[in-house]
Amino acid sequence: MTTLKALGVFILAMASAGAGLGAFAQSPLVKTGSCPSGYHQSGNYCTPSSSSAAPALPKVGTCPSGYHQSGDYCLGSSRSARPAVAKAGSCPSGFHQSGDYCLMN
Repeated sequence: MTTLKALGVFILAMASAGAGLGAFAQSPLVKTGSCPSGYHQSGNYCTPSSSSAAPALPKVGTCPSGYHQSGDYCLGSSRSARPAVAKAGSCPSGFHQSGDYCLMN
């Protein structure tokens, strides 16, 4: 993953994290391979098929706790999976390392 793409994922996840610890809105993901379960292709993106879609992250190594691999993505085990961002250096305040990601506490 490029640094710019990782930064975009981080910014998006931080914006979602600001909403609190509950479920967070799912955003379109740049399509890489097949879309994860619960998502469908729309242009060059994978978009949630419904408002109950679990969160998905581009896969960049080992998925964080509460997520599993679905194609080229890490997919939350449920809609209420905690927000996570690809790890780039130390995790930000309020997050801890889980796999190759920073997962919200």
